[in-house]
Amino acid sequence: MATPHTPAFGWIGEQRRAREAAGLVRTLRPRPADSPMLDLASNDYLGLARHPEVVEGAAGAARRWGGGATGSRLVTGSTELHAQLERELAEFCGFEAALVFSSGYAANLAAVTALAPHGSLIVSDAGNHASLIDGCRLARGATQVAPHADPESVRKALGTHEGAAVVVTDSVFSVDGDRAPVVELAQVAREFGAGLIIDDAHGLGVVGTGGRGVPYAAGLAGAADTVVSVTLSKSLGSQGGAVLGPAHVIDHLVNAARTFIFDTGLAPAACGAALAALRLLRREPERAARARNVATSLHQLLQNEGLLAVRPDAAVVSVRAPSPDAAVRWAADCRDAGLSVGCFRPPSVPDGIARLRLTARADLTETEVAEAVRVISRTAPNGASTVRS
Repeated sequence: MATPHTPAFGWIGEQRRAREAAGLVRTLRPRPADSPMLDLASNDYLGLARHPEVVEGAAGAARRWGGGATGSRLVTGSTELHAQLERELAEFCGFEAALVFSSGYAANLAAVTALAPHGSLIVSDAGNHASLIDGCRLARGATQVAPHADPESVRKALGTHEGAAVVVTDSVFSVDGDRAPVVELAQVAREFGAGLIIDDAHGLGVVGTGGRGVPYAAGLAGAADTVVSVTLSKSLGSQGGAVLGPAHVIDHLVNAARTFIFDTGLAPAACGAALAALRLLRREPERAARARNVATSLHQLLQNEGLLAVRPDAAVVSVRAPSPDAAVRWAADCRDAGLSVGCFRPPSVPDGIARLRLTARADLTETEVAEAVRVISRTAPNGASTVRS
């Protein structure tokens, strides 16, 4: 007699019920092309996604090169536009070479997996983005997770290993917007001959001279032992990612990074938009400082309202919520009042504390910042001002 089997994917219902009980159900909310909402949720830090020059950069590239890259970068997916973007990104950020990927996620997977071979050690910050975590899981090297922003713990981890090693960290952490101690991490890595991989997704365009990023500001740009990943989808208002570093490291990625070799190249329109945004930032470097100033203003006004907001080091401002359910309701109430905010809950937050995540944009006016704070304060749930980390 045949043994009865559980229906295919029958376990999904159980997992959904568990998510519902924990207040962790996620849903898609397609936005209209012209939303009336005041936006403090997107990562369009410099307000360039709809800038006429950036839009025309995308449209012009699509008209010339077509709607898609047509193949992987090593076959037909590399155009003159990709090469130009790589040259200008590397020069802007102070590195010898760059390599463009179809997403920032793919760039991080490439950097970690290709630079942590079998027998190597990866020391990864506990607050790192999911793409870095997944890179560690896929790499053939062994991974040790170090406490958040703790160079001494990184030193201890490296001291347990003989052989190749790499330290992996975000530059600006996406949850609270705090900056990693990259100078200290570089010093520790050099003590042991380890490489340093920095994900500067939230630093490019916001931190450093003219928005050149955290590694540039820290004096690490162009260092022989430092590799940096960036995204083109935040400050540059486009799509895609890139890895920057010494030319021989970039050449190694071309030959060894699976997310480069086997993925279709970035669409020409995204390349054109990113290149236009990069050139605009060169011409208007004050946009970076403006984004930081907006973040500082948001933080101060929220603190004045008695809310627990984390001091920003770039353009991300987080406000603690008393529970996941309260964070969801808070974000929904803001949305009903015409304000779009991010809502981060476990497992997206490594400390288990839910929060609203606000993104400062260079094009926000003082009136819009004040209105956003008014809505957030008015809709705050009980306990929002007493949560402690």
